[in-house]
Amino acid sequence: MSIKNQSDHNSLRQSLFWITGALISFLTMAIAARELSDTLSPFVIVFFRTLFGFLIISACITFYGVKPISTDQISFHFLRNSIHYLGVVAWITGVSLIPLAQVFALEFSVPIWVAILAVIFLKEKMTIGKLIAIILGFIGVLIILQPGIIGIEYGSIVVLFAAFSFSIVHVCTKFLSKKDNASTILFIMFSMQLPVSIFFAYIFWTPPSWEDIPWLIFVGVTALSGHYTLTRALMLADATVILPIDFLRMPLIAILGYFLYSEPFSVYIFIGAILIFGG
Repeated sequence: MSIKNQSDHNSLRQSLFWITGALISFLTMAIAARELSDTLSPFVIVFFRTLFGFLIISACITFYGVKPISTDQISFHFLRNSIHYLGVVAWITGVSLIPLAQVFALEFSVPIWVAILAVIFLKEKMTIGKLIAIILGFIGVLIILQPGIIGIEYGSIVVLFAAFSFSIVHVCTKFLSKKDNASTILFIMFSMQLPVSIFFAYIFWTPPSWEDIPWLIFVGVTALSGHYTLTRALMLADATVILPIDFLRMPLIAILGYFLYSEPFSVYIFIGAILIFGG
């Protein structure tokens, strides 16, 4: 085996390790949010998610050392973080209302919204490929929602709002990353969201029980680890290799939902998810 082939093989193995970490993180975060939703308000859950995220990123900056946190795009950070906060609250609300597989399927629509927003705000070209992807994505969403058959559930609307919010966040992040590094973006995000989450957690406060503490820690840790491990995987291998593995979230969360919460399997959710993911 040549040196280049050996290097590619090692990169692929490392990327598979990281994407496995991402799968575990996203699945754990969804289960933890569902477990907490019976006793705690989404605003309280988001507060602890933000608090743990702030502590972790602050510790990483302190121990590993990065350039001083500074930015000249503070207003754009404010826009991004306000929308992201609303999206996270909506996502956790949706997790408590509809089957977990349906949450993940609708969440896969984020790239479709990003493609539309990138054309409008980032002046990217609308190619035939993007147009086909958008059309497939919307057909997939309609198959999942079945608006003319069962009516659109409130939980589905909330999760779609979360997906749209996350797409705006992605576009904002792409703009911000031209000047600010990832550590700056994350630190400012948690710093801005922490006082807001404290305010709303105070209004809707219910003290967590001792049984809730491990789940709250899981939510906080996996919120960071999921995105970090997915990013590392994409840095080491092509998206065409990583994203099909990421799609394993769908059958895995459906299996977990079935055994943990007796959630029924729905062929419409899987067909819709395949169309969205295919797009």
